[in-house]
Amino acid sequence: MIVTETAAKPARKPLPDEAPHVLVVDDDRRLRDLLGRFLGDNGYRVTTAASAAEADTRLGHLVFDAIVLDVMMPGENGFEFARRFRSGSAVPILMLTARADGKDRINGLEIGVDDYLAKPFEPRELLLRLGNILKRTLVVEAAQSGPRPDFVRFGPFLYGLNRGELHKGDEAIRLTEREREILTALAERAGEVVRREELAAQGSAANDRTVDVQMNRLRRKIERDPADPLYLQTVRGVGYRLVTDRT
Repeated sequence: MIVTETAAKPARKPLPDEAPHVLVVDDDRRLRDLLGRFLGDNGYRVTTAASAAEADTRLGHLVFDAIVLDVMMPGENGFEFARRFRSGSAVPILMLTARADGKDRINGLEIGVDDYLAKPFEPRELLLRLGNILKRTLVVEAAQSGPRPDFVRFGPFLYGLNRGELHKGDEAIRLTEREREILTALAERAGEVVRREELAAQGSAANDRTVDVQMNRLRRKIERDPADPLYLQTVRGVGYRLVTDRT
């Protein structure tokens, strides 16, 4: 990617709230900056990281629609990061590499990388590949998602998603607004793992720790033994899931 400065560019228009958010992970500062500007000019929100460790920090606090990931980085390389990340997340990954070896490409695809682009590359090709990945993701999500249920049942509890009301038999269980947000997010994807950062981003929680605190309070209202939950289960290192009668 080559950029020449000829004249001052007009200020970039604010991006809409629904603009896709991309995490660019590359130890080359110049390339990170170029990708950040290029993708930003083409309608993406962009956050950058210089290493896998820095990417973990970003992923711990923000929700992303896609990751653009370099292979050759100091410390944990792109393959290692992608393998670890893919074990707990389906966020699409576009991998960048200066190595054109077909074995590397196969290795990345076997790990679960969604697409692969060799350096040097045309910025327009990156944009098209990234856009295609996001379109495929939306199609898959639409095919997998059924209509939102009105109620979910787990053990003696019945939760109404539309009104955010939890009942145990005839008894109404009082929920705070934040507890209601968390339970609704889990109930909408009953049986699936919902990442901590997704729960933090959906409501008023400031960080993952706040989600954990709220989850503990919610468990005390639902679980017979909050230390050994049957319904609000922890998926270590990833997030939580709600086990319902249909799960």
